[in-house]
Amino acid sequence: MTPQPRTAPDEVEVDVVIVGAGFAGIGMATQLARRARESFVVIERADAVGGTWRDNTYPGIACDIPAHLYSFSFRPPADWSTLYPSGAEIQRYLQQTVDDEGLGGHIRLRCALDEARWDDAAARWVLATGTGEIRARVLVMAVGRLSEPHMPAVEGLESFTGTVMHTAGWRDGVLSGGERIGVVGTGASAVQVIPYLAQGADELVVFSRTPPYVVPREDRRFTDAERAELRVPERARARRDELLLDADKAFRQRLGLRPDIDDIRARALGHLNRQVGDPALRAALTPDYEIGCKRILLSDDFYPTLQRPNVVFEASALDSVAECKAQAVSGNTYDLDVLVMATGFEATRPPAAARIRGRDARSLDEHWADGMVSYASTAVSGFPNMFVLDGPNAALGHNSAIYMIETQLDYVVGALDFLAHSGSRSLEVTAEAEAGYTREIDERSASTVWLTGCNSWYVDPRSGRLTLLWPGTAVSFRERNGTFDPAPYAIVAPPRNEGGPHR
Repeated sequence: MTPQPRTAPDEVEVDVVIVGAGFAGIGMATQLARRARESFVVIERADAVGGTWRDNTYPGIACDIPAHLYSFSFRPPADWSTLYPSGAEIQRYLQQTVDDEGLGGHIRLRCALDEARWDDAAARWVLATGTGEIRARVLVMAVGRLSEPHMPAVEGLESFTGTVMHTAGWRDGVLSGGERIGVVGTGASAVQVIPYLAQGADELVVFSRTPPYVVPREDRRFTDAERAELRVPERARARRDELLLDADKAFRQRLGLRPDIDDIRARALGHLNRQVGDPALRAALTPDYEIGCKRILLSDDFYPTLQRPNVVFEASALDSVAECKAQAVSGNTYDLDVLVMATGFEATRPPAAARIRGRDARSLDEHWADGMVSYASTAVSGFPNMFVLDGPNAALGHNSAIYMIETQLDYVVGALDFLAHSGSRSLEVTAEAEAGYTREIDERSASTVWLTGCNSWYVDPRSGRLTLLWPGTAVSFRERNGTFDPAPYAIVAPPRNEGGPHR
């Protein structure tokens, strides 16, 4: 059953409130439901679960991590149809998780977070939402990094007489065929949507500020025999482990180690040379930065699409718009009917941070004024009993985000166990521990391609720090951050007349 939106929460006081019903929020809810120890509620501003995979429905959307690695290890193996799952298939997987785990009754759809405030006297988080107030001992932020689309500042964009769409706000029915379309960006979303748009466009102009490195995708459908084999838990687990360790080998590339980085560069440039025969276009598509410092993309049809007679590769960014005319930095102008903004997300400065106020009413956005910081990539000083999933330094540039989320879930569950067993009112990581972890991240990051190879969305523009990625392997993240330890925390014990956690 699909969870139904509520006009008001059934419960106004719970042990745990989870903000966001994407992979991280659903994973956290699953763990809590199976424990059956803490009361909890999940609030979600949209009208369905799924997060990124609910919001992004543009043609061609798919994952670039193999399906058996981009799924929960603690769920029965899904019957994936292809090596790399489509967005729709992932969305169905998440909805199936909600149904199978009985999470529908805990989820409040169309329930946006207006503000979360720490009440120190009561040792509770007080949430103002679109459907009323919720009070909780523990706040789990699971809003992710890809929830707020980034719209670049383009002079005159408001004067555009056609239609403007971000890939994360795709609207079916806008395109009927024969349009003159401009796509702004050549990142992960762009290389997926461009081949589909080119099929029906009268003209497709691709505005590229920076060409990406692209390697072969080599996706394929699983045979019936393979699907049957991978529905067996032991076989699926073995496949997942194999994929995880194989992907982790790519971290050597991000350290600039040879021959690893030379091999991946040669693979990408070889792919370009094989697919693009025109020397001028090939030169325009050759990156001038080190491979790996920006996301390496997977595609078999991006380069061939750029050579279609109805496609123009504009090797500069969109500079300005005047009614139907779009002008590139190069000075070239194009008459367009539709602008598709494949321009990514507000990842380094999540807007939700402005709505969260911790000790002394200081906002999380203020705390992160010089870039996101944390301890164990999960806890933040000044914000007691709060945990952030898929936040600061909790993503990877070479492996599965779901593995990282599961590591954080284990950490949060450990913290909940400590609160329950110790009877403590609150846990707050110390400023010293947070500062020490930040130094550790900076030291680990210094020699990576993310800080030496180019500027990218992984790096905070205010501080120049790597704030989105974990500068190590997925396995090393679990070794470092997979087990909760109360030592770095300031712990507030309950008054003698106060009982344990709310039930």
